Amino acid sequence: MLELIDVGKRVEGQDHIRDVNLSFDEGSLNVLLGPTLSGKTSLMRLMAGLDKPTSGDIRVNGNSVVGMAVQKRNVAMVYQQFINYPTLTVYENIASPMRVAGADAANIDRKVREAAALMKLTEFLDRVPLNLSGGQQQRTALARALVKGADLVLLDEPLANLDYKLREELRVELPRIFAETGAIFIYATTEPHEALLLGGKTASLSEGRVTQFGPTIEVYNRPSDLITAQTFSDPPMNIVPMTKTGSVFVFAGKQVPVSGDLVRLADGPYKVAIRPHHLMLHAPAGESLELEVTVSTTEITGSESFVHVETMGERWVTLTHGVHRVEVGDRISVYLDPRSFFVFDNQDRLVAAPSQDILPHEDLASASAGHG
Repeated sequence: MLELIDVGKRVEGQDHIRDVNLSFDEGSLNVLLGPTLSGKTSLMRLMAGLDKPTSGDIRVNGNSVVGMAVQKRNVAMVYQQFINYPTLTVYENIASPMRVAGADAANIDRKVREAAALMKLTEFLDRVPLNLSGGQQQRTALARALVKGADLVLLDEPLANLDYKLREELRVELPRIFAETGAIFIYATTEPHEALLLGGKTASLSEGRVTQFGPTIEVYNRPSDLITAQTFSDPPMNIVPMTKTGSVFVFAGKQVPVSGDLVRLADGPYKVAIRPHHLMLHAPAGESLELEVTVSTTEITGSESFVHVETMGERWVTLTHGVHRVEVGDRISVYLDPRSFFVFDNQDRLVAAPSQDILPHEDLASASAGHG
């Protein structure tokens, strides 16, 4: 077990890591999710022993490892910016940790070739890194981490430089492979969908602080505060200031009836967060709040469209399936379904969440006929 107890790290008077408490079990898959500069890499360097915490303690199986040399720790770490030995072949790069550990030649050869096959590097084993593409060099670094047999495996956005197909394959394979070794597997990413694909547990980070840690799907479904909710949404959640009055929420003079847990909330102002795929461009079944908005821009990815809109000083984005073009300046309607509301109080703490994820809206083409 790896434990971080009230861990902090200050650099030149600035807090890079603040009061972090985390516990990782053997054989577990864990995700560090947060935007750039949220503290993911800093936290991993502390876990690896590359940096020493300014405060707090780091323990492995109950024993403090603060100050223990990296060479004495059985840790493997792979960065987004791959690091390989430039004068060694791919084979020798992968084999290097096993040679240092004194493994026999037959075992080295077997494991190197198994890892190379998984990373699709078999035909490149005799090449040196300078003769490889960036993706091939990153796969070499991953293969070296795989054969090391480390107790702690730290992967810092390791798949960012790989092509889509291989990235999707490795997202499935890597957690399974490392879990079979009994290692603690910690994976840093900026992408919420990657955390959901990996599963396991997720620690949401913001400005060097862990805002929530727990089973990934639970953190996604019930973010403890608005910062966590925003961290776990890409594009960010749409924030709508609303006032609760009796059995309705009011925004811009319009009302939407609510039921269930929302009815029991005290009257007053709240921040309502709505995921982009729940800001609908067609009227859902049941009660909803219709608002007229102005299109500010549209992003079409091929299978999806992101439509950015504005109304009364608020800027929102809706995600819809399909390809359809609306023009900047078009006036269209959007619909807010109270069944999808995440409600936060004036201290940004979650006070109500959807009981289940409602179905996303239909294609933009059918939702916005006549608007483009």
